[in-house]
Amino acid sequence: MSRVCELTGKGPMVGNNVSHANNKTKRRFMPNLNDVTLQSEALGRGIKLRISASALRSVDHRGGLDKFLAKAKDIELSERALKVKKEVMKAMTAAA
Repeated sequence: MSRVCELTGKGPMVGNNVSHANNKTKRRFMPNLNDVTLQSEALGRGIKLRISASALRSVDHRGGLDKFLAKAKDIELSERALKVKKEVMKAMTAAA
């Protein structure tokens, strides 16, 4: 399982550990990923995703999963999230 957020595409970054003596060794900064179930109002069910904590705050800020996916760029989303986005858009257009 890769360490990449399914909604934002955020992945590991590289940098240096710097000691008191200023010795530098390579390290990886991993994203804070969580397994969550987000409720989709358009679909009427929960969707399980592996997203970063910052993405979870962004989803809450935008007003839910449906509104977040509506504004999200397709290149940032994972294949599963893209599939959910298409389902949500289809359900939203059918309801309107």
